[in-house]
Amino acid sequence: MLYVPRMAHDLEREALARYLDDRSLKRTRQREAILEVFLDVIGHISSEDLYQRVREKYPGIGYTTVYRTMKIFCEAGLAVERAFEDGVTRYEIPHEHHDHLVCTRCGRIVEFECRMIESAQDQIALEYGFRLLRHRHELYGHCPDCRGA
Repeated sequence: MLYVPRMAHDLEREALARYLDDRSLKRTRQREAILEVFLDVIGHISSEDLYQRVREKYPGIGYTTVYRTMKIFCEAGLAVERAFEDGVTRYEIPHEHHDHLVCTRCGRIVEFECRMIESAQDQIALEYGFRLLRHRHELYGHCPDCRGA
């Protein structure tokens, strides 16, 4: 049997195509181009920063198209929208649960995982009779660069 490797982002392109087809939405080159640029992002990105990256490769795509497309990606499960205290909406690729450290000076965002915090949240929910559906854990402060450390 011949092994044919999948191209980068094939699964995501297929998921987007299914989502659009299921809702009778058009498959467009702009949406596919925005998806390719977005999937190459590491970490969190604002729609403005994503637009700048898209524009570098595809100058004909406008900001509104990027913004509306990101809403579709969120609905399709291809992106997660994050709103931190600074009021800027950012997007990230969905992956394992994680929490965030956010620098209030420079805006740096660090993702982290802590089993102890997860366990404590589960225990607290159990103690109060809650069934957790989701949660957000964000810690705000100053990163080492902003503290001059």
